Amino acid sequence: MQKLNIILPAHNEHGNINPIYNEILVALSSCKYDYEILFVDDGSTDDTLIQIKNLANSDSKVKFIELSRNFGHQNALKAGIDATNADILIMMDCDLQHPPYLINELLKNYELGNEIVRTHRVDHLSTGFFKAKTSNLFYKILNKLSDIKLEQGSADFRLISGPAITQLKSFNEFDLFYRGLIKWMGYKQISIEYKAEERYTGVTKYTYKKMISFGLKGFTSFSTKPLYFAAYLGFFFASISIMYIPYIVYTFYVGTAVPGWASVIATVAFFGGVNLMILGIIGVYLSKLFAQSKNRPHYIIKASNL
Repeated sequence: MQKLNIILPAHNEHGNINPIYNEILVALSSCKYDYEILFVDDGSTDDTLIQIKNLANSDSKVKFIELSRNFGHQNALKAGIDATNADILIMMDCDLQHPPYLINELLKNYELGNEIVRTHRVDHLSTGFFKAKTSNLFYKILNKLSDIKLEQGSADFRLISGPAITQLKSFNEFDLFYRGLIKWMGYKQISIEYKAEERYTGVTKYTYKKMISFGLKGFTSFSTKPLYFAAYLGFFFASISIMYIPYIVYTFYVGTAVPGWASVIATVAFFGGVNLMILGIIGVYLSKLFAQSKNRPHYIIKASNL
């Protein structure tokens, strides 16, 4: 019998642990796989871990990993992926926005021969206008700048199986962006649509600041085109600055220019246009190299019942 693991990162989800567990049990009530439910507590400061441990004490199919602090959603996923030896993995969030009933649809598509089954979200009516528009803009820009193509609303709700799991474990880059990595891997894949539910309890952990940071990771992990764009932009502004030369020459000849002013302005306009447009983007890539060179672990496990 094939082994199935469901990986659920959890950070301050005390109101969602029991509901998601109960709904997963309903979804797997007729499951033909040997399954386990693996919660990864990502440094919760409420009673999330206590609730997970209580479930583990009452149900041997519930496993947990306790991280030493909050390492972030993608790193918590990696902790779960690295720890499992299952034939099939399903990753999903704890807040019930990833509907557990869809697990059966993921498994059905796997049984049809797909090694990876991804999902893409159709936003709920209550989703804010700004969030929906920025999400769509993110995927449009990512698809333009990178070599991978992701569906609008691609989510961290997916099934992976067999050799794809082994390959996924081998990735050790610092800024993990699983939505892109899994699409980039290849294998036989399919993406299915689902309607996003409202969060069951609590508030989202993805603030706008975190979403922007996540977006930058996605762009810079799968494309060097921003560097080329910065170079072209710098060249453009440098070219525009050349158009300033006739004015400099004019003021010089009519005698209104301060001595030395013309050469200073020309130099500042030209090199400022080149340098300032590219330094920020180069800095982003350089910071990624610096973080990767330290080779720190993605997470630290404090305790586990695996």
